[in-house]
Amino acid sequence: MSDQGIRRRPGGRSARIRRAVLDITLEVLHQHGMDALTIADVAARAGVHETSIYRRWGTRENLMIDALLDEAEGLAPIPDTGSLRQDLITYADHLVVYLSSPVGAAFDRALASAGDDPAASEARNRYWTTRFAHSSQIVKRAIERGELPASTDVRLAIEMLVAPIHFKVAFTREPLDPDLPGRLVDALLGGLAGHGTFGRHSSTA
Repeated sequence: MSDQGIRRRPGGRSARIRRAVLDITLEVLHQHGMDALTIADVAARAGVHETSIYRRWGTRENLMIDALLDEAEGLAPIPDTGSLRQDLITYADHLVVYLSSPVGAAFDRALASAGDDPAASEARNRYWTTRFAHSSQIVKRAIERGELPASTDVRLAIEMLVAPIHFKVAFTREPLDPDLPGRLVDALLGGLAGHGTFGRHSSTA
């Protein structure tokens, strides 16, 4: 197996190798935790050269982020209950459950601490762009139903909901209380409805 051969067939062999490496990485993370993950072990299990993994992902952290990102994209469904408050609470509940797990916490912390190399930057952008594209539907539907004013800054509203959760996991390492989603949502909706805190400004994209 050569890297030259992999590059010649990006839609075939390269994709299969990437899938195999990510699957092995997830298997190790779920069974043994982040500390047990090494590129040498993943390479041996996946049947590829270590240099191929280093060339594609650069670091162990980037490999872990890519694997967990691939998994995380399907773990937080976007609710549609017909109620903005219930949709936000359900969404935040799912996020709390995932980030309270060892693998979810490891993913969040790795994403926060990753460097600014191209692989890490691409992973961060991919994650946040994908999550916002999905979660923004909650706020957009609420605007269409008349629960929120049309001037609501959709991205800021979502950021204000999820930022405290990620902050506790990645930085203060505090446990996530089960009642946190409800408290965050009520605080957020108080600002949205009461003071126009999240209305768009001319400087907002």
